[in-house]
Amino acid sequence: MVTIEDILSARERISKYIYNTPLDFSYNLSNEKTKVYLKLEAQQKLKSFKIRGALSKMTWLSDKQRLDGVMAVSSGNHGAGVSYAAHILGGIKAKIFVPETTPQPKLDKIKYYGAELIKVGKNYDEAHAAAELARKKEKLSFIDPCSDIQTISGQGSIAFEILEANPDIDTIIAPIGGGGLITGISVAAKHIKPSIQIIGVQTAACPAMAASLKDKKCYIDYETEPSICDALVGGVGEIPYEMAGSCIDDIILVDEETIKKAVVMLLLNDKVVAEPAGAAAAAAFIDNKERFAGKNVALIVSGGNLDENLMCRLLESYK
Repeated sequence: MVTIEDILSARERISKYIYNTPLDFSYNLSNEKTKVYLKLEAQQKLKSFKIRGALSKMTWLSDKQRLDGVMAVSSGNHGAGVSYAAHILGGIKAKIFVPETTPQPKLDKIKYYGAELIKVGKNYDEAHAAAELARKKEKLSFIDPCSDIQTISGQGSIAFEILEANPDIDTIIAPIGGGGLITGISVAAKHIKPSIQIIGVQTAACPAMAASLKDKKCYIDYETEPSICDALVGGVGEIPYEMAGSCIDDIILVDEETIKKAVVMLLLNDKVVAEPAGAAAAAAFIDNKERFAGKNVALIVSGGNLDENLMCRLLESYK
């Protein structure tokens, strides 16, 4: 399982490669009782928190493992992070599997930094299955996006930045896809401040972690309804599932329309470009303002790779 020592080590390894992203006060979401802050991982390198985990794992690999190369499966942002890390760490060979539905801005970043891009499957789970088959045949190190101690530890570095910027934060709301982000954040945040509440958010179209905890079964693959949140669909990782009891205080499900509205609200009112998954925490807060009354809340805006055509459609729908 992931420990605070793992996260401290990861933070030290990756600190020179990443941004300490802003914890920005949101006048729009706050009121006289409740203070809301946006942790802007949408302004991280490559516009996503995923670079933290990719760098953490790849700086941890041995020289031989780096020489042999790496592979990953991704809905986009993790693949871009792996491609970028492979490039800046010395031209490591990288192979990235993505579903055919991956948005073009994410594909462009993967290709730009030199990784081999393989589009396969109509969703994340099908791309993951293809990657697993390739993994058995090749000697590449697998950079797991959510069920790997080093990857999760890299994501956990976010919690240190939040609580160093504002020690009064008492609630963190984070999106859940595979579960690596919220697990890393929670281990670090609860070590620093045991009283802090860590709330997860999933789209109602794919409540894989919520279903896993309810059924006491880790749904590594999970059938999803159509969703605007490409980064929040698919199953959960085994490590996040096993650690959820101590890491996740509650999970909020949000519908697709609320997520769309949150994307527009962040763009127009807070001047923040967030992809749908990146706006999920804001959507959960909007739907549950009374629950968080009187709190100092940090919302993880996890990614900003918003497709141009989607942005135009959302702005037209909610203007």
